[in-house]
Amino acid sequence: MNYPFTEEQKTIQALARSVAVNSIRPNALQFDESQEFPHFLLQALAETGLSGVYIDEQYGGIGGGTTELTLVVEQLSMECAGMALCFAGTALSAYPVMLFGTDEQRKKYLTRVASGSWVGAFALTEEGAGSDAAAVSTQACLEDGYYCINGAKQWISNGGVADYYVVAASTNRSRGARGLTAFLVDKETEGLKIGKKENKMGIRASSTTQLFFDNCRIPVGNRIGREGEGFKIVMKTLDHSRPGVAAQAIGIAQGAYDEALKHVKSRTQFGQPIGSFQAVQHLLADMATQIEAARALLYQTCRFIDSNPKRFSTEAAMVKVFASDMAMKVTTDAVQLMGGYGYMKDYPVEKRMRDAKITQIYEGANQVLRNIIGLNITSAK
Repeated sequence: MNYPFTEEQKTIQALARSVAVNSIRPNALQFDESQEFPHFLLQALAETGLSGVYIDEQYGGIGGGTTELTLVVEQLSMECAGMALCFAGTALSAYPVMLFGTDEQRKKYLTRVASGSWVGAFALTEEGAGSDAAAVSTQACLEDGYYCINGAKQWISNGGVADYYVVAASTNRSRGARGLTAFLVDKETEGLKIGKKENKMGIRASSTTQLFFDNCRIPVGNRIGREGEGFKIVMKTLDHSRPGVAAQAIGIAQGAYDEALKHVKSRTQFGQPIGSFQAVQHLLADMATQIEAARALLYQTCRFIDSNPKRFSTEAAMVKVFASDMAMKVTTDAVQLMGGYGYMKDYPVEKRMRDAKITQIYEGANQVLRNIIGLNITSAK
């Protein structure tokens, strides 16, 4: 299906497809097995200028919006969602700076991200605070012009390889969500320690670790926004980033569908390609329809967000829920279509099924997002 992209957007999409095919495809299975972080991919993205596709030109980016970001994420995820996450995870950490940072913060962090020289990470989740962001127990106390941060985070994408972390910490526990504040913590900050690297089911080329903060002293200038604005910053950031998860899910599903389609055209049973059987054709028809429906919703949502509306949390949640549920179903069906081949690690479909699952969980579990959608639509005037 042809979508009404501008010529620049078509060029961005083509560049991302080239990087995906040439840099990711030959390495996807190897990096999934070894759990290596794809530093080479960051270099490839930097060489094409895609590292800063969503960052303003004054900070070295291309000046695109949510549409341009998701075009890149989708193409990269068609070949490997884990590798794509090194790019998407950095974008997640850049949004708080883009939306709420000072000009000084933007110059320091966004210019380095746009150049491809810095990786970022977003540190919100804790052992007792996942969907309930207000339960964050990491604390930050102001002492002699510095904030002293103590606590721990877990399941942090790009953990251990990031050059900086956006950290949500409480500056006033008695105020709950209204006591959260966001901070920029550089990797060389004394007291910042990298914990266990997780051994994950999917997206294994992405580095996911614990973080520990032991009296980390950071200057007041590293605070994003005002004290107590952290919850708002987190929620606004996730509203902007959830379409990226949808793009990741769509890319995963498209890659699985392509592999399954190729297989049913070449696999012969009972003297004919299995793609000639009606049951197989119906399954493929449903898969293709579901992918295109999710893609159409994604691009429409991106255009809406790029028009700078006051609120779009409902739309961002909807596209993330719809696309991730779709990806889980399509990848499961792709494995079914390929039979025993689909279950073997020598083929990329089982990997895509494993990768798809996380899209239903991170950046807001789908059950929680349904709560958000339901509350928003029932309270709307």
